[in-house]
Amino acid sequence: MCRLLGMLAAEPQSAEHWLVRSDRSLLAQSNASPETAQKDGWGVGWFDEHGRSRVERGTGGAFEDGERERFVRTAAVANGTLVLGHLRHASNPLNLTREQLIGALNSQPFDTHTSLFVHNGAIPFPNETRPFLGVHEKEVKGVNDSEVLFHLIQRHNQEMNDPHRAYVRAVEDLIRIWVAVGRPLEAPYSGLNVLYSTSPNELWAFCLARGDHGCGLLDTGRPYYEMTYHDEPHRLIVGSEPFDGMPGGYWKPLPSGTYLHARKVAERVVVEVAPLPEFTLPTPSLAHA
Repeated sequence: MCRLLGMLAAEPQSAEHWLVRSDRSLLAQSNASPETAQKDGWGVGWFDEHGRSRVERGTGGAFEDGERERFVRTAAVANGTLVLGHLRHASNPLNLTREQLIGALNSQPFDTHTSLFVHNGAIPFPNETRPFLGVHEKEVKGVNDSEVLFHLIQRHNQEMNDPHRAYVRAVEDLIRIWVAVGRPLEAPYSGLNVLYSTSPNELWAFCLARGDHGCGLLDTGRPYYEMTYHDEPHRLIVGSEPFDGMPGGYWKPLPSGTYLHARKVAERVVVEVAPLPEFTLPTPSLAHA
């Protein structure tokens, strides 16, 4: 299970403070304890001045020798109105060896030059999901189930031109797949926490999880899958948990079952938070009705 960071700003700027320098930065989260070390890859993505995505990825923990230096250098050059960061703690629904599971193609963010995506959680049936990607299936390059989810959302967004509706349709697909494989004890997903952008002027954050997965890495009073955000007139920061210890509601909760939509409007960043639909798992009787 992974950790996420997203920034949307009214003017191009650096996210280095939250990536590296703050006391609960993404780098600090990468090695909060030996048991929770995010050691399976890292990545930073941003849109350049021409509106095209740039991505730098690593294959080990951002805290490890060699990887740390690259992570810090990348954080220093990742400037834009939109920046995403990701730490990977790999899920392994295909039961791959570590040599197969780890690699640059499997580190996030995933991108298509005009979009950026990071995910925390897992989908247990990536092979069964791939036929739902349509023509996008050929774009899957690695073995990360999160990449399959990315292209599923991309497929629906290309058809609907609405990331919220695309995300909802993707969740509905995952539930249908779970029904089709016989409703195993494993749920259709553990977490579908996603940061997604198709423009340097817009960011979507979706928070959805099933089950109890413990607490945050550095903010131990917060459920693991509950996201958080801090918004100011000129900037939004959103992620898996607070990036510093500021008290008094500085960091607002984005709990499971909600989403956030941030847009750059003139010299401001406008943020809206709303509930997702309720995704109820069908019972056998309903499924055959």
